[in-house]
Amino acid sequence: MRKIIRKTISYLRQGLHNAGCAFGHAFGFAFACIFACVTLTSCGSGQDNVPLYEYDVYYLNKENTKVLRVDYESQLENTEENTKALVGELIYVLSNVAEKPEYVPPISGNVVLLNYTLEDGQLTLDFSELYYKQDKIQEILGRAAIVRTLSQLRGIRTVSFSVLEMPLTDSAGLPVGTMTAESFIDNAGTEINAYEQAQLHLYFANEEGDKLVIVNRKVMYNSNISMEKLVMDELVKGPVTPEGEEPEAYPTINPETVVQGVTVKDGVCYVNLSEAFLTQIYNVTTDVTLYSIANSLAELPNVNKVQISIDGESNMMFRESVNLTTVFERNLDIMEE
Repeated sequence: MRKIIRKTISYLRQGLHNAGCAFGHAFGFAFACIFACVTLTSCGSGQDNVPLYEYDVYYLNKENTKVLRVDYESQLENTEENTKALVGELIYVLSNVAEKPEYVPPISGNVVLLNYTLEDGQLTLDFSELYYKQDKIQEILGRAAIVRTLSQLRGIRTVSFSVLEMPLTDSAGLPVGTMTAESFIDNAGTEINAYEQAQLHLYFANEEGDKLVIVNRKVMYNSNISMEKLVMDELVKGPVTPEGEEPEAYPTINPETVVQGVTVKDGVCYVNLSEAFLTQIYNVTTDVTLYSIANSLAELPNVNKVQISIDGESNMMFRESVNLTTVFERNLDIMEE
């Protein structure tokens, strides 16, 4: 058993040498010491059969084209009381070389983790400026690996990334927002960077702006985007009218609105929008705007209700008539006949 302990500590120290976290050395050394002490204590007391709990840990392949899942066992059970300790443990694992050489840890190279905070179920990971030096596909895959690994913990509802304490932005300069494991849709569990085709049922305004009309739209989308986020992006984009034809539908949302995050839990879709959403530039009623969102999202099989927030806050009025703490359900009475 002592030989196994020495081998394990040696492995952990080797991992420290390759860690991508700025705090990885200090954290890793402490982790290795605690691991050794716990194991020695277990051996000394005759408790060799310590219960182990399984977790999924995700790495990249060497070609940076796939996310690979591996099994990981911890002595910590997946409870909210253990969340902070498990976050540290899994970050350490994500920062070090896996058992198989073809697996690449997602927190390595240009991905230097400076700090992380956990507050009210949201885990925020703060990286150095080198984060933006990554290849585009590598960044998406690495982000998927990290979010998928950490979001399985019960005390974590969403995960967000920042760079030098500024929210992470995509190639278009838009905030990536909060993420869950469902934010990354893959094909057969492998090609996360592949494109897929989806048929969306979107609700826009009629010409008078007092009723909704449904528009069926086929879109090709990058499969790292969740369907809920895709629906919201398309709603903000507005209806598309072919050149030379009369419009059949009209926009309902200020096009300056930024979709900062979309998550689904227990059938409720939580939509976090920027403050621009509060400024209505189109001649549409309040209900048309709100139910264009609710009805469009309710077309998805996993969404029954919708709650909207602005910059993370929902306790506010929309157009001085509707409190956004309201949970909206599908409303077909507002449809144009």
